Amino acid sequence: MASPSEKTEAAPVGVEPMSFLRPDPFGLVIFGATGDLTARKLIPALFDLAHTNHLPEKFYILGTARRDWSEEKFRDEMKTAVTEQGRFRPQDEDSWRRFAACLHYQSLDAGNSASYEQLRRRLEELDGKHGVPGNTLYYLAVDPHLYPEIVEQLGRAGLAAASVAGRGWRRIVIEKPFGHDLASARRLNTQVRGVFQEEQVYRIDHYLGKETVQNLMVFRFANGLFEPIWNRRYVDHVQLTVAEELGVVDRAGFYDQAGAVRDMIQNHLLQVLCLVAMEPPSSVEARPVQQEKLKVLQALRPPDRRCLGECAVRGQYGPGAIGGKSVAGYREEKGVRPDSPTETFAALRLEIDNWRWAGVPFYLRTGKCLHRKGSQITIQFREAPLQLFACTLMEPCEPNRLTIRLQPDEGIDLRFIAKQPGLEVIGHTVEMDFSYGAELKARTPEAYETLLLDVLQGDSLLFAEGDWIESAWERLLPLLEAWAAEPPADFPNYAAGTWGPKQADALMTRDGRRWHLT
Repeated sequence: MASPSEKTEAAPVGVEPMSFLRPDPFGLVIFGATGDLTARKLIPALFDLAHTNHLPEKFYILGTARRDWSEEKFRDEMKTAVTEQGRFRPQDEDSWRRFAACLHYQSLDAGNSASYEQLRRRLEELDGKHGVPGNTLYYLAVDPHLYPEIVEQLGRAGLAAASVAGRGWRRIVIEKPFGHDLASARRLNTQVRGVFQEEQVYRIDHYLGKETVQNLMVFRFANGLFEPIWNRRYVDHVQLTVAEELGVVDRAGFYDQAGAVRDMIQNHLLQVLCLVAMEPPSSVEARPVQQEKLKVLQALRPPDRRCLGECAVRGQYGPGAIGGKSVAGYREEKGVRPDSPTETFAALRLEIDNWRWAGVPFYLRTGKCLHRKGSQITIQFREAPLQLFACTLMEPCEPNRLTIRLQPDEGIDLRFIAKQPGLEVIGHTVEMDFSYGAELKARTPEAYETLLLDVLQGDSLLFAEGDWIESAWERLLPLLEAWAAEPPADFPNYAAGTWGPKQADALMTRDGRRWHLT
């Protein structure tokens, strides 16, 4: 397929050379194709992949949803989505027409068996039309309560098993949240595995598609400098922060039933924690990496219900100001209960009971309507055993600190002490700063581009296995049960535009430490 035009007239920047194997021809079925995820992420990502020549010449995308859209209507809506959300966009009608020819639509009732018979016949038709040998990817971009129904109906219609005579593959992508707690996650795993084999299932977490998150393993295991000191002998503590400026926006219905722990910590932050703390895998293939990540979770000490006040903090934002603009409190948000006990902030102190990390605290923090947006990993090393130059420092001496910035300014910096130029010996804290944008001068692919391409190539490295999902819920279950049993009496307990409740700072100062993203 010819590449669509770019947003500007300049030559494409950061377009990868054709030195890789493109996926086999495929058909992609999107359940929930009229929804926000499809318009904001999926179709723009697929268009960008087409632009950079990462898709095969033969493929098609079939959108399905309850709405009675025509194929023309679907294509028009997706053109608007690509124009507004994509890294690249069509500059002329011909470039869009070539991509739009691969877009199709069919109205579908997720609970109606007859709809799946119609879907099966439509897939056979489109396979023949586009020259696709039965390779089919199903993407569940729908409300989580529909996951079991769609999976079961695909199985009944014979749409889950691989094509006959060994031709073609069938895969399914399931968005988070994967369950609401341990019991529901186990139940959903059982339902999905009753229809699909584990190797067919891709539980997607878009956070793992971020360039800097992927770079964690390269940074750790491709450099001889850091891995030897990546352990309890040299690391004092680790901080993981995901701070958001925005509130719940249009997700109030979901968020008020979830909260910060379910929305961010159970998936995003625990995934990153595992990448930071895992042992070197035997290879960078999916299975060895997933095994090492699971071992981290299995060694993670669950929060102790008897002393939650010392290892866990929850908060909810009240009215405040961000960027000079007034912000309503969480309980004033449309769709939120006026007495909601849902936490919009959570901070945890966790420990990993294994040989590498015993005694090293991992501090996790996430929240909405905070002072500014920022996500980063901070590795603070232990102090030098003897401060020979303490009296010469221009500022209080701080231990060396490695920071991996995940967003918005992706990069890595290392803080250390050096002599200030001059005749006197004066120590000064300096930084070595690597910025993806400044150094590599390449357009960073969106997370969904990376993850969709991996699914199409059958690479599950950046996806969560069912056992990992259940283990993550299991580790957080004591905390969730304790908070549910004892609703907070002080909500809201931080103003929008601040860094969260004061108890979160106390969580650190109690250990003689402080948060570094401020």
